[in-house]
Amino acid sequence: QVQLVESGGGLVQAGGSLRLSCAASGPIFSINAMGWYRQAPGKQRELVAVITRDSMTNYADSVKGRFTISRENTKNTVYLQMNSLKPEDTAVYYCNAEKVVTSPFRAMDYWGTGTLVTVSS
Repeated sequence: QVQLVESGGGLVQAGGSLRLSCAASGPIFSINAMGWYRQAPGKQRELVAVITRDSMTNYADSVKGRFTISRENTKNTVYLQMNSLKPEDTAVYYCNAEKVVTSPFRAMDYWGTGTLVTVSS
């Protein structure tokens, strides 16, 4: 059974920094892309950043220049370094692993349970 475990959320003042981590465990052969999404109260879940196995990245316009996504393939772990945080970054942040191969001809997407990031003004 594949599990994604996030850590690193918390309360920070505006302008501060946080680093989120997400580790995937289980019978994993490979993971295509890993990413971070967030959902603020009353809003839909949105993409924050994604990184492919070959380290190609994509960011939401709202976080470009402030957030950096990275991953360690050997550890099936993805990170999100968040700098210059703003109150509007407050949300539950979810880790996603896309096309996780656990056996031949079987690949699925998985989600973590989320970690809360609160940015105070």
